[in-house]
Amino acid sequence: MNYLSTRGQTEKMTFTDAGLTGLAPDGGLLVPESLPDFSADLDRLTELSYPELAFEIFSKFITDIPSEDLRGLVNRAYSTFRHPETAPTVKVGDFYVLELFHGPTLAFKDMAMQFLAQFFEYALEKRDQHLNILGSTSGDTGSAAIHGMRGKSRISIFMMHPEGRTSPVQALQMTSVLDKNVYNIAIDGTFDDCQRIMKTLFADVPFKTDMKLGAVNSVNWIRVMAQIVYYFYSGLQLRRETGSETIQFSVPTGNFGNILAGYYASQMGLPVSRLLLATNENDILSRFFKTGKYESGQVAQTSSPSMDIQVASNFERFLYALMNGDSEKVRATMSDFAQTGSVDLSELKVHPAMQLVVGERADHQQMIDMIKLVHSKEDYLLDPHTAVGVVVGCNFCNHDPLICLATAHPAKFVDAIVDAIGEVPHHPVIDALEGSETRCESLPSDLETIRQYIMKNLA
Repeated sequence: MNYLSTRGQTEKMTFTDAGLTGLAPDGGLLVPESLPDFSADLDRLTELSYPELAFEIFSKFITDIPSEDLRGLVNRAYSTFRHPETAPTVKVGDFYVLELFHGPTLAFKDMAMQFLAQFFEYALEKRDQHLNILGSTSGDTGSAAIHGMRGKSRISIFMMHPEGRTSPVQALQMTSVLDKNVYNIAIDGTFDDCQRIMKTLFADVPFKTDMKLGAVNSVNWIRVMAQIVYYFYSGLQLRRETGSETIQFSVPTGNFGNILAGYYASQMGLPVSRLLLATNENDILSRFFKTGKYESGQVAQTSSPSMDIQVASNFERFLYALMNGDSEKVRATMSDFAQTGSVDLSELKVHPAMQLVVGERADHQQMIDMIKLVHSKEDYLLDPHTAVGVVVGCNFCNHDPLICLATAHPAKFVDAIVDAIGEVPHHPVIDALEGSETRCESLPSDLETIRQYIMKNLA
């Protein structure tokens, strides 16, 4: 299996090269040449444990790592999770919740980041190389990446987050990691500013090459690949349990990577009838699926901060699918969007993928009301991002069993939970952070400042 750039101006790569490269040199995102088809193998896959299923799916995408080595990477990655099922699906009233928060940092980003960390360590050892990771985060990606990469001798990680725009717990999870290979950067701006700086530096090929930069954001294909697994795991289990032929998912999303993995799962044979895309007030994605227009605006600061995003990194991969792999058309469209902040793609609304995904939004009050309702009625506590997904899921689902993706533990978002139920949520991992020493550099959202900071610390 080789990997191509959505913009068509990068040579084909192996899986290992694609994983270490992150963002393609031409500014595009790397995608596999084809998607495997598991439609004839669903009954067998249903019987597998989470690590076994991950190995089966990864094996189709990873053809340059020996099978025995790959199995070891998978097993080590998922041995860090606190639940025996890794990602259990629980019934909550009339819907189901896929709990993706049992990893080291209590967020769904751990589902991919733990494997990505194992892959990096393995590949760099094999090649006797060092990698300097540059990332941007609206909250959970940063802590998951830092905890995965901390202390690794062949990796340094520079993680940018928007100062004051993550939850206090998210910021503390990042900045309390004091390992010498970890550099936390608080940017005076929004997540989109962090993302813009990161992508611009990656697009500077001489700088990227000289600095040996790699990516852990969902621009890295491995992140999306790993997320495909939990759709199969939960969907197949619920299909067997309910006897339903098809399943639907509601997915809170800001950067489009989480729901993109669901789209790929549907193309790989998982019988999905509908993917409900849920956004908060930063609704560029839900507006696109309603109107066909992709238009960025000002980032609104909300109590579901991981979704406070206007420009979604993974949208380009979905656009590549909508345009049937026409990289020239993708390149022109993304260039237009970069210049104007708006593109009209309404002619693509006839594509089957646009019929599969339903985009809707939930505002702050709807989210708070849903947390309160589910807690009082079902004695189950949702985090604010998951609650956004539940609002959209319950309001716009069809007759099929509904799985709502729980993207984080509620203890990471104290203010929203207190607002909803008047109680402070707790988790031992979070409680243990109280009073921790922190280290972080506050910098302006200026490209050259970040460039010089990286060069200075790697000198």
